[in-house]
Amino acid sequence: MKTIVDENWEVLVSAFPSGGQQLARETGAIKHQLKEFKSESDLLRMLLIHVGKGYSLRETVVLAKAAGLADISDVALLKRLRKSEPWLLRLCQTLLKETGIDTPAMDAGVKLRLVDGSIIKEPGKTGSQWRLHFSFTLPEFCCDYFKISPTQGEGTGESFTQYPVRSGDYIMGDRGYSTAQGITYIASRGAYVLVRVNTQSLPFQHPQGQSFDLLAALRDIEHPFETQEWSVLVKAPSEQPIIGRLCALRKSEHAIQQAHKKLIAKASKKQQQLKPETLEYAKYVIVFSTYPKRPFSTEHLLEWYRIRWQVELAFKRLKSLLEMGHLPKYDPHSSRAWLYGKLFLALLTEKLTRITGAFSPWGYYLSQPMA
Repeated sequence: MKTIVDENWEVLVSAFPSGGQQLARETGAIKHQLKEFKSESDLLRMLLIHVGKGYSLRETVVLAKAAGLADISDVALLKRLRKSEPWLLRLCQTLLKETGIDTPAMDAGVKLRLVDGSIIKEPGKTGSQWRLHFSFTLPEFCCDYFKISPTQGEGTGESFTQYPVRSGDYIMGDRGYSTAQGITYIASRGAYVLVRVNTQSLPFQHPQGQSFDLLAALRDIEHPFETQEWSVLVKAPSEQPIIGRLCALRKSEHAIQQAHKKLIAKASKKQQQLKPETLEYAKYVIVFSTYPKRPFSTEHLLEWYRIRWQVELAFKRLKSLLEMGHLPKYDPHSSRAWLYGKLFLALLTEKLTRITGAFSPWGYYLSQPMA
C-alpha cells in the first residue's frame, strides 16, 4: 500500500520534465545498470532529499535506508552527486524553458552573465554561515562560476569584484551590485555591465562633470512604458570616470500602485517615514549600462533586465532553499551539482505554483514524465 509520502512524490514527479530518465543516461549520471536503486526516479529522490531538506550525506543515507529507497554509503552518494551535475543542469534548463522566458536574439559570441549571491547557514546551533557568490550564463543557464566566502570581514560582501571578469564579458546584476567601485572594476577589465540602479548608492554626473539630477530627469517621463536614455558618468574615488547609459522606463499605473503599497507597508512595519523621492523613484525601472548601443538599444537593455528579473523569481526560491543544508565543499563538481539541485527545486516550486489549479481531482496527472 502506498503511503502519503509516496503519493506526494508522485505528485512531484508529475511536474518533472519529460524524458528525465533518458537525460540521466545521456548526461552520464547513470552509465550502467543501477545497483543500489530500483529506478532513476529513486536516485533523483535521494539526491533531492539531500539537497532540498538540508540533510548531510550521512543523514540522507540513513533516511533512505529506513524508507527502503536504497542501501548506500555516504561516500557512494557523494560520487552519485558528482556524476549528476550535468543531469541536474539539463533538468534545470528544461524547466526554465517551460517558464516561457523568451530571450531576445543575440549576436554570435555574445553571452550574458547573471551574478548573484546568498547567505547559507548550515544546520545546528553552531552551524557555520557562508556567503555563496555565483554566476549563470544566458541563454545556456550554466553556472560558470561560484565562490564560497565568510560572511564577516572586509571584502566578503556582494560585489562585482567577487567575480573573475574577462574582456568582452556582459555582466548583469541587481541593486546590490549598484556601486561605482564595482562598475569601475568591470570596465577596467574590458567588460560591460548592466545593473539595476540603487539611487542611494550610485550618483551620476553629466558628461561635462556637473551633478546629474536624476529625479528631475525622470519626471519628464509621463506615460506608462515610455522610455528615456541619458549619457552619464559614474566615478569611484581616485578612479577615472566611466561613461555609460542611464535608461529608465515608467511602470504601468497598476505596477506603481503595487510598488507604493509595498513601500508603505515596509515603512509602517519599521516605523519609518517614507521620503517623497522614494515614492517617486518607485514609479520607474532604472538601469545603468556600459553595453554598446549596437546591438543593445534602450528597449533591448530594459528587455534584458526584465528577463533577469524573471530569472530572479527562481533565484528568490533558490535563496530560501540555500538557507537549508550542509554546503558541499569537497570539489567543484559536487558543489555545482548541489547548486543545480537547489535550483531545480526552486524551478519546480515555481511550476507547481503555476499548475496547482490544473491538478486532477485525484491529486496528480495520469501521465508520469519520469516513468
